[in-house]
Amino acid sequence: MIRDKYMRMFFIPLLGILIPAVSGIITYHYYSTIEIILANIYFIITSFCIWKGSNWIHSKLRGQFKIGSNPFPKIASLCGISFLYGCSVGSISTMIWFYFSTDDFTWNSLLKFNVLCGLAIIVFTLVYEILFLNKERELDNKIVRQLDRERSQAELEALRNELDPHFIFNSLNTLNHLILNNPQQAYSFNNNLAQVYKYFLLNKHNELIPISEELEFIDSYFFLLKIRHDDKLNLETQLNEHNERLIMIPPLALQILIENAIKHNEFNQEHPLHIKIAMNHSYLRVSNNVKPKPYLVNSTGIGLKNLSSRYRILCNRDIVIENTEKEFTVKLPLINQASLKN
Repeated sequence: MIRDKYMRMFFIPLLGILIPAVSGIITYHYYSTIEIILANIYFIITSFCIWKGSNWIHSKLRGQFKIGSNPFPKIASLCGISFLYGCSVGSISTMIWFYFSTDDFTWNSLLKFNVLCGLAIIVFTLVYEILFLNKERELDNKIVRQLDRERSQAELEALRNELDPHFIFNSLNTLNHLILNNPQQAYSFNNNLAQVYKYFLLNKHNELIPISEELEFIDSYFFLLKIRHDDKLNLETQLNEHNERLIMIPPLALQILIENAIKHNEFNQEHPLHIKIAMNHSYLRVSNNVKPKPYLVNSTGIGLKNLSSRYRILCNRDIVIENTEKEFTVKLPLINQASLKN
């Protein structure tokens, strides 16, 4: 709106003065200074009428075309109808001018005036439509981003709701067994279980957390998994402690990848599942050896899709999935804490 206001304030008077002068319908030496000023005011009013009428035409015609449809028919229609309107108003205004002024009427001057009016209308119609389409695209992108964010949050909530009952059921069964057979380990298991759920509660609504906090959670979470699976799992981390304090990550990102590796692979004490978390200059790399289970795994696929959606929303980058016969890898883009402040 502000941009449109300044364009009107500048271009309406400019065109009202410039077009009559260039087309030759005003012979300035015929008139006094006051008469020239009045003539310019007259054609500025003409310019305003053309501008206002063209805007009205644009507002009415835009509603006749579907959003997202091919813009060329719309632009051609706007240019054509606005051109006819502008030439009609310009012709009437020019005829009135010749009737009351001392200038002699010539078809050449009238034609020049209409051609210049038409060209100006087409140029400004194109400019306005480019601005309008950009604004429309920005609005569409904003709506899409909002919908992606809502979908991502809904998927994450669904993931939590799917995970929590299953996880607590297995954990309580394991804890029950440890209480009877190994009370000391049961005590450690209970402490780590408490840390896992504390993490869930503290970060369930956060979009990003420091990777150091996620790794502390993973230590507690992996402790529970190792006991549940009788030490058939190994976890190796290769990270820089300085980077751990600066790099951010969506909460539960590593948990999703670890759970995904356990869900889809067969492992035992002779052939354990080895999970490795490493970092380079642009990605956090989570990989595991591959030995697919001999039966079909019932998986919704929500986990990786949710991670992909969250990263696209948060940093306009996507996760990278690499799958070979020996190794499955997911690369999470690094989100630097310093870049979030800019």
